[in-house]
Amino acid sequence: MYQIDAQVARTPQQQQVGLMFRKEMPQNEGMIFVFDRPGTQCFWMRNTLLPLTAAFVADDGRIVNLADMRPMTDDSHCSEEPVRFVLEMNQGWFARKNIKKGAKLGGELFVSTR
Repeated sequence: MYQIDAQVARTPQQQQVGLMFRKEMPQNEGMIFVFDRPGTQCFWMRNTLLPLTAAFVADDGRIVNLADMRPMTDDSHCSEEPVRFVLEMNQGWFARKNIKKGAKLGGELFVSTR
């Protein structure tokens, strides 16, 4: 089990700025983007200085897909299915923890589908 200290981006303004212009981020910190309803979420790295990995996460906490994102690019990285959550961490964090597509994240944001 790993604990993540994630800032929450809920408003359109917070989501637009995200992690732009930050020069460093501690290893167990990140940002989780929370959208009102599931959709195909696409992210790019314009004005983002840190290499990040985005985990596209379903309502039940299941990682739908992961995308490594290079800094300062406009390449689009999208969810493979509609999701409401996207968790950005330092690039390599998920790989070092052996967290892959299909893994489940826990926490109060995620609901069980039972």
